[in-house]
Amino acid sequence: GARGHCPRCDGARLFAAWLRPVAQCPACAQDWRGHSADDFPPYVAILITGHVMAPVIIALGLHTTLSWPVMMGVCLTMTVTMVLGLLQPAKGAVIALQWWLGLH
Repeated sequence: GARGHCPRCDGARLFAAWLRPVAQCPACAQDWRGHSADDFPPYVAILITGHVMAPVIIALGLHTTLSWPVMMGVCLTMTVTMVLGLLQPAKGAVIALQWWLGLH
């Protein structure tokens, strides 16, 4: 699921668009309409990003001579990139976990 593949067969893509899962797997015919990840993937993405970025921001503040606008730009770019990069894997993992636990 976190790789974006069908958790049941690993033979097809789980997502039709960036965050929209397919209605049915074309390889194994698993119906994915009953699985809803809701708000949990953004929480996971923000939690991971915060734990990674906090030491980076502290290190940049203590060990570099960057001006605060440059540091804000670097940190904001890194943070947005991480959150957006983690959203789809987090959603795929939540859908796979729901399927594995039978929560549909």
